[in-house]
Amino acid sequence: MTSTDAPAAIAPAPPVLAEVVRSGFTEGHHRGSLVLLAADGSVERTLGDPDAPVFPRSSNKPMQAAAILRAGLELSGERLALAAASHSGEPFHLELVAKMLAEHGLSAADLQTPPDLPLDPVAAEAYLAAGNVRERITMNCSGKHAAMLAVCVRNGWDTATYLDPAHPLQLLVGQVVAEAAGEPVAAVGTDGCGAPLMAIGLTGLARAFRSFVLAEPGSAERRVADAMRAHPEYVAGTRRPDTWLMTEVPGTLSKMGAEAVQAVALADGRALAFKIDDGSVRALGPVLARALELLGVDAPVISRIGRAPLLGGAVEVGEIRAKF
Repeated sequence: MTSTDAPAAIAPAPPVLAEVVRSGFTEGHHRGSLVLLAADGSVERTLGDPDAPVFPRSSNKPMQAAAILRAGLELSGERLALAAASHSGEPFHLELVAKMLAEHGLSAADLQTPPDLPLDPVAAEAYLAAGNVRERITMNCSGKHAAMLAVCVRNGWDTATYLDPAHPLQLLVGQVVAEAAGEPVAAVGTDGCGAPLMAIGLTGLARAFRSFVLAEPGSAERRVADAMRAHPEYVAGTRRPDTWLMTEVPGTLSKMGAEAVQAVALADGRALAFKIDDGSVRALGPVLARALELLGVDAPVISRIGRAPLLGGAVEVGEIRAKF
């Protein structure tokens, strides 16, 4: 650098969303960005930069499921909820994925998900104890992939390339994501399951969830929202915060994503989205609970979601707690 060169601007660090407190000592922080929308869709509160593009990861799944419906696949009930799921790999999840594939002349061998264990630790222990190994169908995105394959069969599209960003289905997914978010897709990457992943801002993500709960009855978007809310155990699992929230706060649409992304819309159009920068899901519950409180949600499930104790040996010695 010469004497005439100006120093490069340093972007400010994102604000602290949660702190890690052990034995009364703050040993760490989780930073990120967050947006809250009022019922009329206006921005009520922001932290950090919620307009900067992020990969919503599995929080994009409702839009992917809506694209599958728009492409002509007839899905409803538990099947549609599973198409928008990051399922826990419990037996009822795996059984329905297998049925969805068989109904369209497909099998688990057609899935291009990476082999994996059940997402839920309890289900994973039981799965391994039964002598099973990692399988493609067990991966938490297998319901989405089964639905993607099924719509390809329905339309005569190539099933071998269903994850190619240039595939007709994936092009339609991009359109649906942009429409729902009210902004163009900023980048296309590859998700952990191998599917194309569209980047949007957190404000756009919150708008997308709001648009789904307020969509016209019978539309693809409303059908997805209704199926997820009616069958939340298929969207997540029996021991997951998304399930608890959609079960205990009627009309709520909730979907987390990897790397600590979360989006929620309430029945009246209030909505939120956030991402914890370091991707730590351990802070997701406390941040989600606090954001819901700020939106005016008052329900016993909030404290259940927000509880994140820290242990010292087998004794609780601290917690992860929201800091906003």
